[in-house]
Amino acid sequence: MELKIFRDTLPQGGAGCTVKAELPLETDIRISDDLPPVGKLVKCFVRPVVLQRQLQPGRLTLEGYLRCTVFYQSEAEKGLCQTEQKIPFTRAMDLPESNYQGYTAQVSGEVEYLNCRAVNQRRVDVRGAYALSALVTAQSDQEIITALADCGVEQKMLPVTGVKSVANLDKLMTAEEELTLPSQPQAILDISGVGQVEEIKMISGKAVIKGKIKVELTYRSQPGYRLEGAAKDVPFNQIIDLDGVPDDGVCFAEVEMVGCTMMATAGQEAGNTLTVTAILHLRVYRPVECYVVGDAFSTQYKADVTYKTVNAEQLQEQLDKTVEADVAGALPDENAEIIGCFVSLHPLEWGQAEGGLTLGGRASAHVLCMNSLGEIDCYDKAFEYSLPGVYPGTAEQYRFECWPGVTAVNTQKNGMDMTAQVNIRVRGLLFRRIKETIVDSVTCDEALEVGEPDVALRIYYAAAGENVFDIAKFYHVSPTAMMKLNHLEDLELGAGARLLVPMTV
Repeated sequence: MELKIFRDTLPQGGAGCTVKAELPLETDIRISDDLPPVGKLVKCFVRPVVLQRQLQPGRLTLEGYLRCTVFYQSEAEKGLCQTEQKIPFTRAMDLPESNYQGYTAQVSGEVEYLNCRAVNQRRVDVRGAYALSALVTAQSDQEIITALADCGVEQKMLPVTGVKSVANLDKLMTAEEELTLPSQPQAILDISGVGQVEEIKMISGKAVIKGKIKVELTYRSQPGYRLEGAAKDVPFNQIIDLDGVPDDGVCFAEVEMVGCTMMATAGQEAGNTLTVTAILHLRVYRPVECYVVGDAFSTQYKADVTYKTVNAEQLQEQLDKTVEADVAGALPDENAEIIGCFVSLHPLEWGQAEGGLTLGGRASAHVLCMNSLGEIDCYDKAFEYSLPGVYPGTAEQYRFECWPGVTAVNTQKNGMDMTAQVNIRVRGLLFRRIKETIVDSVTCDEALEVGEPDVALRIYYAAAGENVFDIAKFYHVSPTAMMKLNHLEDLELGAGARLLVPMTV
């Protein structure tokens, strides 16, 4: 008699690997003629924008640009000004060999060092290095045994649940909206924004995503250092083809603003057109549930059973959390006047808490001040934040793909001290990895040598928590027969019991 083995596939939870590359930063920024000449450099920021991710066997290629922004104080008016330059890059990063049927690549990084100096009033020299990091998670199918038949085989079935990625898209998009200001800005210092997805619909193989990008504008309308602000919601509506995506898919979308320009509207004295460039991150997952053979034996043959560990990934939570972080510190100049504040967020990371893990990160508040000498300085205040919620287990059991953003910054001065309240919102997906030991192979070649039993029944004293299947496996008898003989409904014993073991099937 031949043993029948039925097989299927289960989505692999995905083993992650982190690859890094250093991007040299060497550029000369020319100050255009419509901007005031440089009097004093105040602060330089560098941020990566990844536009394309391409995976080939053994290699991940990233394409995008480093956005280098320089704030300076003008020479004559002593006002705050800004200029920026995009430095394109293409970087190929070697990956370990794996079966990449699908993948996710989370890209982040930090400045290693940065030197910025004014060569003259119309030229700024920037030198440094940026450490680019990519966490690549492979997605593939793993073979499993779902059933065994014949040869007197007995099997213990194990339920395994998870998710399978069916769509993983990052689409560049643009949106426009009109903005009217009290008067035309003399200098635009910063345009930032946070996306807000309001509606996701799956219709006939298409995803319809609607929402808005909350744009914050910091500008100067008069000579001097006084800054003004304005806010505008820029709506968007995107339709994305998703051929073959099932209707029961779990859909998540987030919009990450990567740039914005403002142009004066012709014929309107204070009218402007905001053009927002953003990346729409769309993820669709399908729930997967199946039963696999967790253990097996035969009542007729000596069964040679081997085992393996499978990884499944479950969607733990769709994150949409906000936290208020407090920043405080002394100002070097007691007569300094706070004129503005920008916040830089570093990549999210796990932290330890009572009872498990918390998700949070490091950040820096860059406080712009006018000192007593009439010069603009930037004071950097580092701080940390943690999102609400505690997750049990270890960091290796989780994977997250998140997009943090700053929604509000309020600063004030109390004597020589500065305090700031920073609202940070994090949206994304949190996955939990589970490992199960299951049967990898079974062979039944040699028949059991079973003599005539001296007795028809044996008595086994089982402890609480023992499994009837394991007891039956030890005696090579049918678990079903033991269940019936002992009038049991569950394989797992909730309390100690005296069990009758039939010595014949």
